[in-house]
Amino acid sequence: MAASVKKLTHFDARGAVHMVDVGAKPSSHRVALASGRIMMQAATLKTIAAGTAEKGDVLGVARLAAIQAAKRTAGLIPLAHPLALSRVAVDFARERRPPAIKILVRVECRGPTGVEMEALTAAAVGLLTIYDMVKALDRAMTLTDVRLEEKSGGRSGVFRRSGR
Repeated sequence: MAASVKKLTHFDARGAVHMVDVGAKPSSHRVALASGRIMMQAATLKTIAAGTAEKGDVLGVARLAAIQAAKRTAGLIPLAHPLALSRVAVDFARERRPPAIKILVRVECRGPTGVEMEALTAAAVGLLTIYDMVKALDRAMTLTDVRLEEKSGGRSGVFRRSGR
């Protein structure tokens, strides 16, 4: 038996790109959690942890950048809807082996559409900001694993990545 194919909502019946009409959808509490990591040299991680980077508080600036990115997602992703976000929480975890910083972003709103794109955009921009802040020390840093961890609210229900 063939797997069912889901309809891509950003295309109309003729195949033309369009913004999905969410006007008739009921508002519900929407939550999305996204993560990612930036791999780096051990010395770079040590500099960030010590707070001695030349440009200042790397994780503080990255947190603000992630929050700002979540709020501006509709201006960056062409078919994303502008949303009134009620919460954007950004956390970081240092990982020693291999040396990396993991970002975890939680975005919430009450509305007719989900906040997955806001959480993913925030995670990516937070990691890019870390790169920007310490690139003079380590141009070989690598952003990896930017992904949706979970989401809830709306008609499609709950998604949780298995094996987290």
